[in-house]
Amino acid sequence: MRDIWIVEDSEKIALLLRDYLEAESFHTRWFPTGEGVVEAARHKPPALILLDIMLPGKDGTTICKQIRDFSAVPIIFLTAKVEEIDRLLGLNLGADDYICKPFSPCEVIARVKAVLRRISKDESGQSEQVPIEILEDRFEAKIHGKVLQLTPNEFNLLKTFLKHPGLVFSRDQLLNHLYDDYRCVTDRTIDTHIKNIRKKIEPHLPGVTLIRSIYGVGYKCEF
Repeated sequence: MRDIWIVEDSEKIALLLRDYLEAESFHTRWFPTGEGVVEAARHKPPALILLDIMLPGKDGTTICKQIRDFSAVPIIFLTAKVEEIDRLLGLNLGADDYICKPFSPCEVIARVKAVLRRISKDESGQSEQVPIEILEDRFEAKIHGKVLQLTPNEFNLLKTFLKHPGLVFSRDQLLNHLYDDYRCVTDRTIDTHIKNIRKKIEPHLPGVTLIRSIYGVGYKCEF
């Protein structure tokens, strides 16, 4: 039975996550504060850590950085601050995914399973070579030297996915990457962009689904 640690100061959230995880045959351990997490991980790391950002005492980003000094245990951030997402991604803290509060417990289970599958695939020795070259200064993406004819929004979306392989993005999060002026667009706009990106990639990488749909959650890049 795989261990999942829940580092969360809200007892209500922690117990809810515990019930759903244990229903999926995971064994859980709850830490109501950040104290003792790093030391416990050093002694015997779990299969995965669900780590709240805002904790009393030692916060989640500090815990993540300290654990990364000695362990590659998968870490999924839990955060109530949507505006912090870009900053968290930019810090290269070493987390494997993030989930914004409020969240559905089913979404958490889906993210946990997705990260564990990816880690298992990585450990099996399968190669993950990036098939696309991104030239940010020229606003170009190439496959085997051939330039993809992407719109600016398509280019920015593809760049975001390739920078964070395996990370699951909701449609709202992807919209925030594209538009910062609060224009009236729907999350289905993302579906259209991704459909177009797939069409433009297909002739160069036949049979490869680079951007995958995660049912009920969003999209992620796999290669």
